[in-house]
Amino acid sequence: MGTRVRQLMERPGTADMSRYRPVVAEAGRLEDEFREVPAAELTAAAGRLRASGRAFGKAELARVCALGREAAHRTLDERPFDVQLLGTLGMLGGNVVEMSTGEGKTLVGALAAVGFALQGRRVHVVSVNDYLARRDAEWMRELYAMLGVSVGWVGEDEDWEHRREAYECDVTYVSVSEVGFDVLRDRLRTDVAEVVLPAPDVVIVDEADSVMIDEAIVPLVLAGSVEHGHGDDEVAKIVDTLVAGRHYEVDGDKRNVYLTDAGIDQVQARLGGVDLYTVEHAELLTRIQLALHAHSLLHRDVDYLVRNDKVELINAARGRVALLQRWPDGLQAAVEAKEGVAVSPTGEVLDSMLVQELIGRYRTVCGMSGTAVAVADQLKEFYRLDTGSIPTNVPGIREDEPDRLYETADQKDDALVDYVREMHESGRPVLLGTLSVAESESIAERLAEAGIEGAVLNAKNDAEEAGIIARAGEFGRVTISTQMAGRGTDIRLGSRDGDGYERVVELGGLCVVGTGRYHTGRLDDQLRGRAGRQGDPGSSVFFTSLEDAVMMHHVPDLRQPAKIDPDGRVHDGRTQRAMDHAQRVAEGAHLAIHRNTWRYHQLTKIQREEVVEHRDRVLREELAAERLRELRPERYEELLETVGEKALAAAARSIVLYHLDRRWSEHLAFLTDVREGIHLRALGRETPIDEFHRIAVTEFAEFFGVVYQSSSETFDRAEITSDGVDLESLGLKRPTSIWTYMVNDNPFGTSGARFLEYLGSKVRDGAIKLGLRN
Repeated sequence: MGTRVRQLMERPGTADMSRYRPVVAEAGRLEDEFREVPAAELTAAAGRLRASGRAFGKAELARVCALGREAAHRTLDERPFDVQLLGTLGMLGGNVVEMSTGEGKTLVGALAAVGFALQGRRVHVVSVNDYLARRDAEWMRELYAMLGVSVGWVGEDEDWEHRREAYECDVTYVSVSEVGFDVLRDRLRTDVAEVVLPAPDVVIVDEADSVMIDEAIVPLVLAGSVEHGHGDDEVAKIVDTLVAGRHYEVDGDKRNVYLTDAGIDQVQARLGGVDLYTVEHAELLTRIQLALHAHSLLHRDVDYLVRNDKVELINAARGRVALLQRWPDGLQAAVEAKEGVAVSPTGEVLDSMLVQELIGRYRTVCGMSGTAVAVADQLKEFYRLDTGSIPTNVPGIREDEPDRLYETADQKDDALVDYVREMHESGRPVLLGTLSVAESESIAERLAEAGIEGAVLNAKNDAEEAGIIARAGEFGRVTISTQMAGRGTDIRLGSRDGDGYERVVELGGLCVVGTGRYHTGRLDDQLRGRAGRQGDPGSSVFFTSLEDAVMMHHVPDLRQPAKIDPDGRVHDGRTQRAMDHAQRVAEGAHLAIHRNTWRYHQLTKIQREEVVEHRDRVLREELAAERLRELRPERYEELLETVGEKALAAAARSIVLYHLDRRWSEHLAFLTDVREGIHLRALGRETPIDEFHRIAVTEFAEFFGVVYQSSSETFDRAEITSDGVDLESLGLKRPTSIWTYMVNDNPFGTSGARFLEYLGSKVRDGAIKLGLRN
């Protein structure tokens, strides 16, 4: 009744999937029609649907489902359940569908892709990493072939030719980062034949909550004119001598760190007696603050790894190495200096875009996840998407125990080891979900001391994660995993060849153990969902403590629990509710950051779209020649006679494209600088976001005027022949190389905001007066 009321109120997360049941029923009636026909006839039937050239109604959708079911049975030896067809239809209707782990989302995504492709749509199936993109494309290839649908995949190491061929297929599997980087690279093409991506049409997002919410505000960056940055080795060494509590203090939520008076004196003395609080040393002060953040708030094997003499970030949502990802604001160089590794290249940002903007480019967006309903409000707010839940094929019987809450982290770990030992001695498989690489290794050591050898799955061996996680349901096996490493991989009870299934079932199935609450309840649910697939037995329990990060950061002033056992276990409902509250506070903080970041980027997105549309006209049409002819008619007519119309148009295109790209890069840098210091506007009682918009709009008003003024000046000076235009002789060089990366948005805010907070703290403490001394 509650769900029906929510549906009537059109609450997010309550899209009515039952409306597709008549179509599923009709698909069932059509099964006999296709069961005995040759494979060639299945292909021909799919071809007749494609040839109709129109959007499908209920009758055509039923045939798609029936054809897909038969093709899956023949090529994969899997007959899609009715609930899988419901999920397929839900996505074909433009929704995000929630399907529990083990319910066959990969096949559902493929059937939805077929349904779109047979309507003449071009489909991108976007995943969280390259491994899943390639695996799923190759796994479903025969299914697609039987239905006459071409499929390709794109990975990080693929060359231009492979990418071009893959994107020409009806369905392309690709990670969110790679399709984003290809969009950015295409925006720098100077020859239309080099563009690899077609116009965005349909995107099916796998792990939709992870891609569209957790990573929504991650910027994808294209950089050029690469040079190596300069590490602050001297500053890192000075900061390394500082003592917490004496020389610096960390605030309650572990997001900011400040030098004390003693710390300021020591740093200034080590630097030769400089006064950091003067205008001339403002940049040095920022470098010290960044080094202090790197030293005290970013931790090795928790926030990043050092591997192959490089600093590699760890994705907070997945517990895996975030390939091509880095910190902004010099923080990357500060961490590298801290660890004594080579400083990575830095370069001028040529273009960038948020993941949310990337997904929003597509005409049709849909997706699937095991925990989509929990973020239904956000999917509606940021993407205007409805979300609905698909029932399981077989009722779930997993037992989810209440948290086992302990007073201290050590007491929690002792109890956890005892619990795992008890399960292991019975032969029951155990999957431990930990919060960091460091914790996964610490737990593995404690278990080893107790005589329990576990397979450790963390960001250090992510290349093997699928094989390790797939075996987690074997008899007697203990698997230790960072967060949701191995998402997208099915865990079957017993051995991989099906041996021992009944034995594990009798023991209660897979036992999932969490070593603490994550920053969002969705990740808790995802971990729990690894047990109890397809009606199998299973259980889950989380071991938590009052010293866990989520509690200490978000409920720092918790009262002492009323009842604590000798072993430290807390039996206090109020304290347990405080843990739930802390997690909700963490979720709210993330949502606030998401909203604020998107507000700042929306105007940039609109301006980018205008520039991209104009650039595309320059690239594909004769707009550049027309504009330069208007601006420099005499020069144009003179060159027309000597080099010809074709060569002149090509030269004009090269000139205008150079200045368009140059100006856009400068505009992005300008907006970054404005946003960096926009918080200072708060001192003048101005609203930072409104002021940012005012400045950005004013600056952009002159954008195209500057582009064509610069282009006309270059047109006057450049040497233009029938072979082309020589821009390099004028010092107008395009980047000799370009590279891509993802920015892990600075968890401590912009340096301007940090410095303002720092000054504010000193004012409150009476240590210094607001403002820099001259």
